[in-house]
Amino acid sequence: MIVLGIESSSPVASVALVSEEKLWGEMTLNIGLTHSEQLLPLIDELLHQVKIDISEVEGIAISGGPGSFTGLRIGMATAKGLAQGLNKPLVSIPTLLALAYQQVGRSGLVAPVLNARRAEVYTALFRFTGDEYQQVEDYQAINPQLWVEKLADYGEPIQFTGDGVTTYTDIWKEILGDKAVIVPAIFQLARGASVAELGLQRLLKGEEDELFALKPMYIRSSEAERKLKIAAKC
Repeated sequence: MIVLGIESSSPVASVALVSEEKLWGEMTLNIGLTHSEQLLPLIDELLHQVKIDISEVEGIAISGGPGSFTGLRIGMATAKGLAQGLNKPLVSIPTLLALAYQQVGRSGLVAPVLNARRAEVYTALFRFTGDEYQQVEDYQAINPQLWVEKLADYGEPIQFTGDGVTTYTDIWKEILGDKAVIVPAIFQLARGASVAELGLQRLLKGEEDELFALKPMYIRSSEAERKLKIAAKC
């Protein structure tokens, strides 16, 4: 089964083709252009380079959030359009899980962290044991100081990954000391390959999401929605 993975929930645009046997190819850009300009050309170029026709893609996996509201909407609309047009199954993969999954094969706790603005991060906590993982803290938007204080209670090394890591490295190190393990920058980017691999795992189990009911995982309201609520109370 060949699965197309799409990542657009962060400033990174990344697409990949994965099967049970191998990673066919991946294209990732971290140059700040809007995803509406990047995603479809990236998919077209990837298919061209690996010499796979779009009709040969048997499933589509989309990074479902949390993350950038605009990026999530563009990615979800692109994935839904392809799934409907090709009549292929679609699965949504939590962005934070896809980030953490890049540490698969290692053992220990992994905290993926995305910048959520408003002095908060989107995060969760996973425990990896070789190829297996368990989610031990739910998806949430939280103040980074409160988050790292909660992590300190585990008394174990924590691997931090994601685009929110660098901004708050001083906080991680201050509270956790040597137990704060910062994943190298090149592995902190969200990737279409991990979305595709996790999507492949779901699809092979016969799972798929309902096309028209599927929505991104926002966790909290957008800035525009928040302002509307404040205005309504005035």
